[in-house]
Amino acid sequence: MPDFPYPDSDGQGKHPVPLDCRHGRVLIHMVQDERLVFVVSDPVTGDRHVLPAPGIVWLICTAAVFCAADGCQHLDCQGGPFRVAFLATDDDDRIVKASVYSSVTGAWSAPVSLDDGCECYAQHMRDDIAENLHHLPYVMPRRVAVIGDEVYFTLWSAHKIVKYDLPNNCLSMINPPPHTRSPIALMVMEDSSLGFACTESSSLYMWSRKVNSEAAAEWVKCRSIELETIVPVVDPDYQPFVVGSAEGVGVIFINTDAGLFTLELKSGRVRKVDEPAQYFSVLPYMSFYTPDRGILLALSKTH
Repeated sequence: MPDFPYPDSDGQGKHPVPLDCRHGRVLIHMVQDERLVFVVSDPVTGDRHVLPAPGIVWLICTAAVFCAADGCQHLDCQGGPFRVAFLATDDDDRIVKASVYSSVTGAWSAPVSLDDGCECYAQHMRDDIAENLHHLPYVMPRRVAVIGDEVYFTLWSAHKIVKYDLPNNCLSMINPPPHTRSPIALMVMEDSSLGFACTESSSLYMWSRKVNSEAAAEWVKCRSIELETIVPVVDPDYQPFVVGSAEGVGVIFINTDAGLFTLELKSGRVRKVDEPAQYFSVLPYMSFYTPDRGILLALSKTH
C-alpha cells in the first residue's frame, strides 16, 4: 500500500478513516484540532483539501468523492473541481439525510431528508422502530455507486437502495432485486447502468437496472458464476461474500475465510490479494498514468 499524504497522529490529524476513492482522489475523515474534518487527497500529486464536517449528527455514514468538471471523461481529473456527497442517518431523529460539498463554492448544501415527499417510507420506518430498535434505517458504511449526477447507496435494515439525485437535491428509495443474503455491492456496469452483486450459497449473482420499453426501470439478472471451484475456502460451510468492485476494469472483490480475492469477470481469473481479515468494504484506488506519474493501487479494508 502506498503512503497516502494523511496527517499523522502528532495533533495535526488523528484516526484517519477512508470513506471513498474515485477519479484519482481519496476521501477520509479524521479528527484535527479536536474537531472532525474531511480530507480530499490526491496521493499522486500530493494535492490536499480539508473540508469541514456537514451539519448532520451521525453515528454511521458513507460518502463519495467524484470529479465535477463538465464533460470530463475521468482519464485525468487531477487538479479539477470535485464534489463530495455525504450520506448518513441522523442520530437525533433517525432519518436518512444527505448533503453535498462543492470545491467551487467551498460549502455544503443544506441537508435533505429521505422522508421529504416520501411519507410511506417515513411511516414504515417509524412503525419498524416502534416494534424493534434494531430496525433503525442506518446507512450501510460501504462504497457507493456514482452514475452521472446520481449517487446510490444502501440501508442496513430495510434492505433498500437509496438514490441521491444531486441536481434536484432529493432522495428516493429503489427496491433491490430479490436476494436473501447481505452484504451486497453496488457498482457501475459497462453500459453505465446501476449494477448489483451478491452471493448466495456458493454462487455470485449480478443484476443490472435497465430501462424497459415502457421507460420504467427494472432489474435484469446478467451473470451467475459458481464460486465453489474457483474461490478457495478453508471451512466447506463458509459462504463467500462480495466486499466491493473496481469500476471500469470488471473486477469483483470477494472475501472468504482463506483471504481476499479478486475475480476478473471477463477472464474468470481469480487472484488472492490479501490474507484473511474482517473485510466489509474494499476501496480500490486507481490513478492515471502519465510519463512522470505511475499508477497506485491500494486496498482499504473497513472492519
